[in-house]
Amino acid sequence: MMIDHKEYGNLSELVSALTDPSLPLVSNLSNVSAVLGGMENINWAGFYIAEGGVLYLGPFQGKPACTRIPFGSGVCGTAAESKKTVIVDDVDSFPGHIRCSAESRSEIVVPILKDGKTVAVIDIDSPVLARFGRKEADELEKIAGDLAGLFLQSHT
Repeated sequence: MMIDHKEYGNLSELVSALTDPSLPLVSNLSNVSAVLGGMENINWAGFYIAEGGVLYLGPFQGKPACTRIPFGSGVCGTAAESKKTVIVDDVDSFPGHIRCSAESRSEIVVPILKDGKTVAVIDIDSPVLARFGRKEADELEKIAGDLAGLFLQSHT
């Protein structure tokens, strides 16, 4: 399924239109993962939720994935620990990359911060090398900032 972003202007507007703070977090993140998974050249999109220095698999679109990633491990754990977006043009060149799918060639991970702590990360994989750049990072960082308000408290 491809998402038509034209009627919303940009991805963050579409995400904003689909989220509702009165709904459970899992409902909101499920819809957002569906939107992110509908982007061009994406084979996995979803969330890992932080608790006690570990990221646990949250709502996603794609094949089954790793269920637990410690902060500091792999691309997701690196982004969670550093509290910074990580773009990897070629996952085979990232030291310590955790391979959940042999189909993934590039990846972007954006931390969701609340009260200065990582509460979750947005993780998106592509079967295309160097799929992600500053444009995607800017849009996903805006989405992460908007989603932070949906989290009740930080768990790390």
